[in-house]
Amino acid sequence: MGRNIVSLEQVIFVLLCTLGVGMCRGACAEVDSDTEAVAGKGFKLGCISCKRRSEVEGSATVDWFFRSKGQKDFEHIYNYDEEGSIKSFQFEDRLDWFGSRQSNDIQDASIFLTNVTFNDSGTYRCRVNRLLTYEFYEYQTKIFKEVNLTVVGKATRGTASIVSEVMMYVAIIGLQVWLLIEMIYCYRKISAAGEEALREARKYSLQPPTHTHTHTHSHSHSHSLTHTHTHTHTHTHTHT
Repeated sequence: MGRNIVSLEQVIFVLLCTLGVGMCRGACAEVDSDTEAVAGKGFKLGCISCKRRSEVEGSATVDWFFRSKGQKDFEHIYNYDEEGSIKSFQFEDRLDWFGSRQSNDIQDASIFLTNVTFNDSGTYRCRVNRLLTYEFYEYQTKIFKEVNLTVVGKATRGTASIVSEVMMYVAIIGLQVWLLIEMIYCYRKISAAGEEALREARKYSLQPPTHTHTHTHSHSHSHSLTHTHTHTHTHTHTHT
């Protein structure tokens, strides 16, 4: 009977697997790009556009545009359609694809800018051209996201950045505490159920067997004159 009691390790394993599945299904999260780059360093221009319905087949291409400070119009600087292509002389050999690679259904359309200069300050616009394929028709949509980039000579940490980092650690600790409480609760519940089943099994196994004996005796006497007598005796003995 002891084999039916679930161990704490098994409970933790099941919960982690369940959490893992949930995380895998919700892997795409739209996070804003950083906005401060350091001159001479590399910088990731983030652009994430999650598809709302994962079961719908889709494909996408990506275009990036740039407008420097003081300019009115955007300039086409980069295109990605199965492979990347730089469209601007200013960014020649300095832009690399940093987004989704395993599928044409692009959700991460980020690019990486190397050897950042002060002239790279300005507004970057990301456009995701997505084609959704349904059973009887196709639907095309365009999603725009912008990054207002500032280039500095030395990295700085603003108050907002510090607060965001602190809140992130608080959220992580809170999640860990919640998971621990859930695991303890589930373990106790499963363990109590297993112990109850074990007690019932022991109670049944210790109960002595019950034997029932029934004896029936029938006696019939007939007299040829005028009287007939019939006697029936039943004896039941129960031993416990």
